Amino acid sequence: MKMLGLRNVIWTRLFLVSAVLTLLGCLMLNGADTKKAAAPAPHAAAPAAHAAAPAAHAAAPAAHSGGTAGTPGAHGATTTSHGATTTTGSHATTTTSHGPTTGSPKTGGATTTTHATTSGAKPGGAAGTPGKAGAAAGTPGKASVGSKPAAGGAAGHTNPASAGASKGGTAAAGHGWSAGKAPKGASSTTAKNGATVNKRADGKVASIHDTKRNMDVHHGLNGSRRVSVERADHSRVVVDRRGRGYVEHGYGYHGHDYRARSYYYGGRAYNRYYGNYYYHGMYVNPYYPGFYYAPAYYGWAYNPWVSPVPYAWGWGGNPWYGYYGAYFTPYPVYPSAAFWLTDYIVAQSLQAAYVAQAAALSNVAPMTPDVKALVADEVKRQLALENAEAQGAAKGADPDPASSSIQRILTDNAAHVFVAGVDLDVVDSAGSECAISEGDALQLQPGQTAPDATAANLTVLASKGGKECPKGDLVSVGLQDLQDMQNHMRETIGQGMQELKEKAGKGGLPAAPAGANAPTTPSAMASAAPPPDTNVQAELNEQQQQADQAEKEAGETPAAIAPPAAPPAEISVGQTVDQVEAALGQPKSKVNLGAKKIYVYDSMKITFKDGKVSDVQ
Repeated sequence: MKMLGLRNVIWTRLFLVSAVLTLLGCLMLNGADTKKAAAPAPHAAAPAAHAAAPAAHAAAPAAHSGGTAGTPGAHGATTTSHGATTTTGSHATTTTSHGPTTGSPKTGGATTTTHATTSGAKPGGAAGTPGKAGAAAGTPGKASVGSKPAAGGAAGHTNPASAGASKGGTAAAGHGWSAGKAPKGASSTTAKNGATVNKRADGKVASIHDTKRNMDVHHGLNGSRRVSVERADHSRVVVDRRGRGYVEHGYGYHGHDYRARSYYYGGRAYNRYYGNYYYHGMYVNPYYPGFYYAPAYYGWAYNPWVSPVPYAWGWGGNPWYGYYGAYFTPYPVYPSAAFWLTDYIVAQSLQAAYVAQAAALSNVAPMTPDVKALVADEVKRQLALENAEAQGAAKGADPDPASSSIQRILTDNAAHVFVAGVDLDVVDSAGSECAISEGDALQLQPGQTAPDATAANLTVLASKGGKECPKGDLVSVGLQDLQDMQNHMRETIGQGMQELKEKAGKGGLPAAPAGANAPTTPSAMASAAPPPDTNVQAELNEQQQQADQAEKEAGETPAAIAPPAAPPAEISVGQTVDQVEAALGQPKSKVNLGAKKIYVYDSMKITFKDGKVSDVQ
């Protein structure tokens, strides 16, 4: 009996020990699963193929039900979760689930997010019906999807001037060339101060990378200079030879990381707002408007007007207009706001190029009506995207970077056209270097979605000649520079939309519907940003001086920086004779016809009636 009792005690203890070990094992396994669920997604969520087109007018069907912009992509269902990605057919419905994701380094904390099922919506329906773009309207976009902080806990501080700089090239990291790819014949040396100096085949300096200042100085083929520096506090300063540029500061909102860029113009500082999105191994900064218009205004801007209307821009008296006369001709009439905005974008870009002392034109490949029609299609896509963002913002949603960034345009299986808004030096398919300048047009073909791609190939559609890439050239553009191209389109469309709203119903333009005048919706993300950096102009000037010093220390002589160019003289209908003479000086000849006078200048002819400008040719 004693032996039996002893055996029972031993078996009981063994059973208890076994049970405890089993319980501990289960707890450890559950903990491992929990940690695995909290890992960041290996792939960013796919955006919807196309943003829905805005409705034409209240209760009226949209005129385009199958147009390029707004027609939902014929994509099946895509389901993405942590781990494997399953795709069936092509993408009209996207479902994405993510476990807890890490918030912005600045805001900290973990957020649990789930993407709602979204489907592309055809244009039409009553104004105010939310269009579905990327994430369902009203569902916050997940800026942390696929994103991760940079080393040291600071997110997104990759130099846009050397996008993809870790890839290829014979010069060190390809600094200064878009896509980080150096052209044939380029060489790289290390200066006595440790700076990396990249030179072109002709021995001229292309760029200097100063590690001490964390600064990149790039000299463009067209004589431009671009300075980019990241400071110790992770703010960034970018400035060109003419003193134009911005100071960028990061901030957090709703667990996401954003950027506020302070610019200085007309005696005041102002902000523009950007996301900070990790995509293809780098951070891109998609532009977000500071406010949104009413759905009726987007519908009026997107859809055709009742009939085409003529419009006089009044550019005839501006030097830039005559200078680029062989390159750009405005439309005689405008069938919709998209075409009006197309001419606005091109004109704004060319004015900036002119102020930057553009090189003489030669072998021009002009901005033809066919090319401008492609730009107008892209304008409509961007209007549809902003309309979808506006409906989300009205419901308190955060912008979805997968939908608003270049991720969409690289994955929607459609060609896209851009008007360049900054000078770039690129390398073409033959390995030769050429320049892209403000106002050039380039086209992105679909299908460039390799997961490790840091650049995309674009075809030049319109070029101002000289050292610029010729028409038809296939060039490599870094993804960060491509994002800047999209940003330039959206920013300039935003400016044009403001001007168009002020001019609607005047000068031959049709009046906008009553609902278009509803109050704008401010972006909560933008409202949370720090105020504009009022010291921005002094900071830009300081970095110019630092760049000069960096070049001297590297053994290179910085080129003299010309004083900022005076804004081009503008001659418009209604100005007096005195105002014209003050702007242009005395004419070459005068024709006096009594109440009507004609002043003849080298590049224009101005007609006065009763002492005021009545026509400019």
